[in-house]
Amino acid sequence: MTFPQKIKVALVGNPNSGKTTLFNALTGLNQKVANFPGITVEKKVGACQISQLASKNKVDTEFIDLPGTYSLYPKSVDESVSFKILCDSKNEHHPNVNIIIADASNLKRSLCLATQVIDLNTPCILALSMTDLTTADGVEIDIELLSKKLGIPVVPINARKKMGIGNLKQEIIQVINDFKAPNNFVDIKNLAPELIDTIQNEFTINSDYNAFQIACNYKAITGFSDTEKARFEKLTKELNFNPKRSQATETVRRYKAIDKLIELCVKYPEFSKNNSLTQKLDNILTHPVLGFGIFLSVLFLIFQAVFSWSEYPMELIDNGFAQLSQFVGNTLPEGVLNSLIVDGIIAGLGGIVIFIPQIAFLFAFIAILEDTGYMSRVSFITDRLLRGFGLSGRSIIPLLSGAACAIPAVMSARTIPNWKERIITIMVVPLMSCAARLPVYTLLISMMIPAEQKWLIFNLQGLTMMGFYLIGFVSAISIAWVMKYILKSKERGYFVMEMPTYKVPDWKTVGLTIFEKVKVFLIDAGKIIVAISIILWGLSSYGPSDTFQKIEEKYKYAEDAEVQIASEKLEASYAGIIGKSIEPVIRPLGFDWRIGISLITSFAAREVFVGTMSTIYSVGDADNTKSIREKLMSHKNPKTGEAFFTPAVALSLMLFYAFAMQCMSTLAIVFRETNSWKWPVIQFIYMSLLAYLASFAAYQILS
Repeated sequence: MTFPQKIKVALVGNPNSGKTTLFNALTGLNQKVANFPGITVEKKVGACQISQLASKNKVDTEFIDLPGTYSLYPKSVDESVSFKILCDSKNEHHPNVNIIIADASNLKRSLCLATQVIDLNTPCILALSMTDLTTADGVEIDIELLSKKLGIPVVPINARKKMGIGNLKQEIIQVINDFKAPNNFVDIKNLAPELIDTIQNEFTINSDYNAFQIACNYKAITGFSDTEKARFEKLTKELNFNPKRSQATETVRRYKAIDKLIELCVKYPEFSKNNSLTQKLDNILTHPVLGFGIFLSVLFLIFQAVFSWSEYPMELIDNGFAQLSQFVGNTLPEGVLNSLIVDGIIAGLGGIVIFIPQIAFLFAFIAILEDTGYMSRVSFITDRLLRGFGLSGRSIIPLLSGAACAIPAVMSARTIPNWKERIITIMVVPLMSCAARLPVYTLLISMMIPAEQKWLIFNLQGLTMMGFYLIGFVSAISIAWVMKYILKSKERGYFVMEMPTYKVPDWKTVGLTIFEKVKVFLIDAGKIIVAISIILWGLSSYGPSDTFQKIEEKYKYAEDAEVQIASEKLEASYAGIIGKSIEPVIRPLGFDWRIGISLITSFAAREVFVGTMSTIYSVGDADNTKSIREKLMSHKNPKTGEAFFTPAVALSLMLFYAFAMQCMSTLAIVFRETNSWKWPVIQFIYMSLLAYLASFAAYQILS
């Protein structure tokens, strides 16, 4: 076999087999994360150099961490990606070598995929992980015999402790130099001999099993032209080939062969300590009642971390950007450049960076729960509850973390393998009442309900706040139920979840996960957010013709008129013009053009509503909620002369913010996660309609 100048290595394995830990051990920080073209599945590619012992030359090696899959029969988008790369020699990521990660503690399940990949006749290495657990449990695996029977090198590894990594790298070089196609683990040819021979001859396929896989799934391979796919279709019809029946037969044969292999190579003790401990823990953690109680306690801890623990670092970031804005504003000469940098770019960057603590805490917990094996149990106990609404057990963490911030919640939906369930989760997560809504709720509830009002022993303001959180959850699962029937997907909606053994998390993997998620958020979503921030700055800072100059001349000789000037400039700006232009539309909701401006400017972030209202109503200190409340309460309706902000207006406004997509950061993340503008546009439209109808109903009934 000709030695390539650059080696492409695919990491193949079941979910929870230790594949990602091995990828991090091989590549460290030298890795890139993106999406595969046209789909939302994440692509992780890393690089390193491997020294050839004979020549001491270093060979550039690229590793691709393929999505976890249980077999080469694709049942989801993730598994389809792995299938295309492994079975299509024209794919740009098609490997020179496959490293198959097999969990030694669950060898039978791992060997199904491993033997399928081996039968593709590409150089392979079996990396045997979790050997420390099997050894501690008294399980003996004959590595040499296993290697001989499979016809490929078998390397025991412990990626957490970097054990076996050097041997694994050298085997990559060796297996390319010494490659000889092993005997087929399963004789697949007798299932469809004429079809397999024809495909091998016409399309130059070097493996019986690869030809069989192409016959079963040729429509999924993008490397084939329409003419070639038409040829496959004709062949399968002429030769009466039934893919599903043939796949079922092949799977039964494969597992029979695996059973014989395990009987030869593995010796199990009479009593399994590790399995016994796992069973005892599962009896508690997956208990129908006690399991939910423990899960709710874990969720409470996550909420404290994401919402409360992140408050201090977020405050430091906020103060840091405030000082930076002040420094830049005082250093640069006054003018357009000063305003653009301070009010546009720095303000936009501040709106991005301030979310880093929440993202870091959230993904730290998710990584820990995944690595310990507990996340599988969480998905199991919540799946039955959520499945009736078109969601799955994996949707629970994104939904509940959305009560802190929709941005990291949408990002955490990546753990959902089913396309339909993932899209539904992403589409409804912003309906959960997030922390950004709190300033709006606090201001309006304090206007609507006096602090001394109580219901029994409960403060009525607190109950109202809790009620809006419940509204968010109920509306989210209700919309999910509707979307369950609207969205069409060929993916089957069944739930398959492995229950891995419990283990201590790999802290390096946790750290790399946090680093990766924060980097993706800052670089990819940040570019979009800053661009929109600059646009909003332009709309709020400029008006037609010489309007702003006339306002300044009006207050030329007035003292302490900065607030009035700012208020009138905002009204005369393009944002103000838009606010007045939409007033006829929002008037049935009880809103005027001033609220219209706030609706527009708070698209940057919901909490901007309070600051915008303070400027419009000539309140100098935007952080003084009491002053804003008093000013709003004293504002009169020009037509009736009575208070403008009645309970009907306040409730209408709260409901609007409860349902509306007033957060460009979330839209940017939805675009990033779905790799399409289609979903954020649909999300913005349906949430805006929902907000409008809810506000309209509340105002018309109460006024």
